[in-house]
Amino acid sequence: MLEDELLATHLQELRRGTVVLACLLILRKPDYGYALLDRLDRQGFAVDANTLYPLLRRLEKQGLLSSDWNTEESRPRKFYRTSDKGAALADALSRDWESLAAAFGHLKGEQS
Repeated sequence: MLEDELLATHLQELRRGTVVLACLLILRKPDYGYALLDRLDRQGFAVDANTLYPLLRRLEKQGLLSSDWNTEESRPRKFYRTSDKGAALADALSRDWESLAAAFGHLKGEQS
């Protein structure tokens, strides 16, 4: 059981930062929280709503996302969109991610 807990802890740490990048990439097209939660899940980023909504507020406060309320439907929804600053950060993080993936691939190749 300890091994399962250890793995779960390290997987959580590894995935924590990837959710920010995933949100910034997905929200290049405006969407609302619940739809984003569903899309993240379908793409393999399991995120709890209690984690996602505070993250969206933090990213908005940092100027990485902007938001607008859509009140045209019966249920008002807050739509989030990646700002120019957020898009620039997503591009930088994506380049770093690709560099890290290549480095890991190299390390794995050395083990063969």
